[in-house]
Amino acid sequence: MCVGRSRLSRLDALQKPAVHPHRERCADLAAIAERQGASREIGAQMLALQQHLFAHWHQWKSGAIDRPQLLHRCHPLRLAFEATLQRVVDLGCERGEQTPWAQTVRTCRQLLQRKQALWTFLETPGIEPTNNAAERALRQSVIHRKISHGVQSSGGAICRSRLLTVTATLRQQGRDVWQFLEQAWIAHRLGGVMPSLVPDR
Repeated sequence: MCVGRSRLSRLDALQKPAVHPHRERCADLAAIAERQGASREIGAQMLALQQHLFAHWHQWKSGAIDRPQLLHRCHPLRLAFEATLQRVVDLGCERGEQTPWAQTVRTCRQLLQRKQALWTFLETPGIEPTNNAAERALRQSVIHRKISHGVQSSGGAICRSRLLTVTATLRQQGRDVWQFLEQAWIAHRLGGVMPSLVPDR
């Protein structure tokens, strides 16, 4: 629901959901809540709203409530969150101001500008509010890079990235990696039909 501020500028609200790693879930809101004065109160309010929202999300994931109930329960939280952002933006700050409050205003303004992307996980079935799955898929690549100290050529980098993409995709689909690679190698050598990463194809 909230995103690290370094990532905000790279998000296209019309195309990408505003997702974030679990450990950075509250990065912006926690930063606001840690500031002095009105920022602390605003941050605490938004963190509380976020906690309620994720409590409903986890209820839905566990099967305790259905999707219409999830949407019904999250709707007032969404309105309250956006209203809080708008209230901060309306209060505003001076141009060029470098105070903690000014930081809060800028963060809220950025979140408000991308408010549609904040709720993609509610509006589009199959979208998660976090990108934990993407992080898990990248973990093997990070470990491999640390152990092997990377690759020594651009060709090696391309090969490694393609193999990691294939293996991560197949594992997410529950398919046998070695069987796929064997089929791809045979098809390449004998001029046959290449296997597809798209399972229904």
